[in-house]
Amino acid sequence: MRLHRNLVLASVEALEAIFNQGKQADKVLHRTLKQDKRWGARDRAFIAETTYDIVRWKRLYQEIAGLKEPFTERSLFKLFAVWATQREIRLPDWKEFEGIPIKPIKQGLKNPPQKRAIKASIPDWMDELGYAELGKQWETELRALNEQAQVILRVNPEKIDRTALIAQLKKEGIETSPLEGLPLAIVLAERKNVFATEAFKSGLFEVQDGASQMVAPMLQAAPGQCVIDACAGAGGKALHLAALMENKGQLIALDIYPQKLQELKRRARRNGLHNIETRLIDSTRVIKKLKGRADSLLIDAPCTGLGVLRRNPDSKWKLQPEFVDNIRATQQELLQSYGKMVKEGGALVYATCSILPSENELQVKTFLESEAGAGFTLAEQKNILPSETGLDGFYMARMTKTATGK
Repeated sequence: MRLHRNLVLASVEALEAIFNQGKQADKVLHRTLKQDKRWGARDRAFIAETTYDIVRWKRLYQEIAGLKEPFTERSLFKLFAVWATQREIRLPDWKEFEGIPIKPIKQGLKNPPQKRAIKASIPDWMDELGYAELGKQWETELRALNEQAQVILRVNPEKIDRTALIAQLKKEGIETSPLEGLPLAIVLAERKNVFATEAFKSGLFEVQDGASQMVAPMLQAAPGQCVIDACAGAGGKALHLAALMENKGQLIALDIYPQKLQELKRRARRNGLHNIETRLIDSTRVIKKLKGRADSLLIDAPCTGLGVLRRNPDSKWKLQPEFVDNIRATQQELLQSYGKMVKEGGALVYATCSILPSENELQVKTFLESEAGAGFTLAEQKNILPSETGLDGFYMARMTKTATGK
């Protein structure tokens, strides 16, 4: 592979914003990829994939290159040199690479540090936490979480079926195939910009990982029901739920961020879904007014996101130990307060994109043993592990509220 200066510079500039300025990788790359209209699909793919690779393996590359933070421009080019050397790409004769010793880098790559946290490129505290909760399974999951995530789409059944969408995307130069076990899921043969397709602009699909696509069906939502998505965000699961309800009934999407609900409205219009009603949680009255209304309630709770590190590798470097305790408290608060929106005979689904039991099974157990959870019974739960499925890590539990529950 021959390296092109403008693409390398763009990657290094993106890394500086992610590592030194603490900006989110997806937003940085979204902006970076718009810098030069002359860049083709391969150019953009090089920038995105190279940047994500270096973000994912930052700690290992840093150790091999003997670097400290914050990174200087020189340090970032040295990180790039480790990435290139690992792929046997010859470094060009540019001033930015002058004096970088390749032989020690090759030696470091051949004999990497054996400390698990360095080898897997994660912070020490995260490694200790994961091992404490999952034991040897943590090592298996770490390997899976360091692989590149597949691009998986969810068919919008309001507009098209899966076979027709596969054919439509093929006409637009994108090869896909059905994902076994998930009736609305298709997977891309290779990474491409699906957002530029006419199929996307027409609302024929959404980008959504296969594990995430398992959450909405667990609510068993039916047309005509009242379904509440209590932490809707920009609405990936709300859109799925609305489609499963065949655009009939009432889907109430709640969130504390108005801009996310605005994005959900925009996406719903593109998807041709009109049974979604957004409500901003700006006081406790919003929840109180919905007491006993929901046939099904989804709490897609905020979490550490340790199940989606493949997709968001920069979160490894942004998460802090104190966040874990804080988010556990938030998760239980949501179960305790939002669970009141479920009617007698209704269902509550709790979900996270974490693989830690303390955010998952233990939260459900605590809730069911509490006064607020006394009327609920655990009906079903799933642990989706990346190492076993090739999908994101997810947890989901369905609890039913008995007629005698309060």
